[in-house]
Parts: sequence; C-alpha cells; structure tokens
Amino acid sequence: MKRLVLLACLLLASCSNVEVGDYRDQEPRLDLRQYFNGRVDAWGMFQKRSGEVVKRFHVRIDGSLDGDKLILDEHFSYSDGSTQRRVWTLRPDGDNRWRGSAADVVGEAEGEVAGNALRWRYVLELPVDGRVYRVHFDDWMYLLDERTMANRSFMTKFGVELGQVTLFFRKAQ
Repeated sequence: MKRLVLLACLLLASCSNVEVGDYRDQEPRLDLRQYFNGRVDAWGMFQKRSGEVVKRFHVRIDGSLDGDKLILDEHFSYSDGSTQRRVWTLRPDGDNRWRGSAADVVGEAEGEVAGNALRWRYVLELPVDGRVYRVHFDDWMYLLDERTMANRSFMTKFGVELGQVTLFFRKAQ
C-alpha cells in the first residue's frame, strides 16, 4: 500500500507542466539586477507537507553589482532565535537565464526569468537537528509591483515533497 501511495504522489508531481515562459507577457517585468540591487527585506515561513508551520523567519538582503554579477548577502533571523547567512553570486547565462552559487548550494543553481516571474532550481545542504540533508528547491518568484515580490518554494527529496517555503519580499525605497 505504501508503494502505491508513493507511486501516486510521484505521478501527480510529474503532471505539472507550468513553465516560466507562460509568464512572458506578465507585468511588471522582473529585472533581477534592478530589483535586488540595494536593500530588500523578506518575511517567510516553512510548512511541512501537512501544512503545519514549523518556522517563521525574516531575511535582510543586501544586494550589489560586481560587473555582470549580482551579489546577494542574505541574513536570516528565525523564530527559534537562530540566525544564518548565505551569500549568493548570480551571473547571467544567456537570454533570460541565470546561474548562481552559494556555500551551501550543491553545484550551481539555475534560473530563468520571463515577464514577472523567475523559476530558480537548486540543491541545498540543509542542516536539521545536527545532520545535513541535500534537498531540492524549486522556487517560483513573482513580481507583484515594483517593490513587492512573492515567492513559493517546493522542497523535495527523492521526488517526494517535504514542505514549502512562502516568502514575501519588499524592496526598500
């Protein structure tokens, strides 16, 4: 029975056919360099696949340009009092495509922008209770207006959803 449930979950997950290109005509247009250059604050939460909120957090993002690279210095403050820092280095990789790296990202992240949307995929080394797990992230970011962005991330391991991260970004004026 467990195998049947697992197979059904995998088949349902593979049925998703939304592509970032589906958003190519959506406004406002997302320009990663413009949006993330400067101070951006984000507020979010992690939910288990059951829907239970496990952690809430705030992120201060200090973005800067270094030639054609976009550097995002992220400072996380979690509801349990813990903190974390991640520094992303993003670089363009062809038409509307980006690659990125950070110390806790395995290999490179790959992203694509179209219209108001960014799809960002990567494997993250996630510390949990003294162990580190490699989990896959599928981030979807949507620019809602010139200062506000929503993000929904799906976290999986072996193709099984572990939970979701929801974030709201606000660019400083």
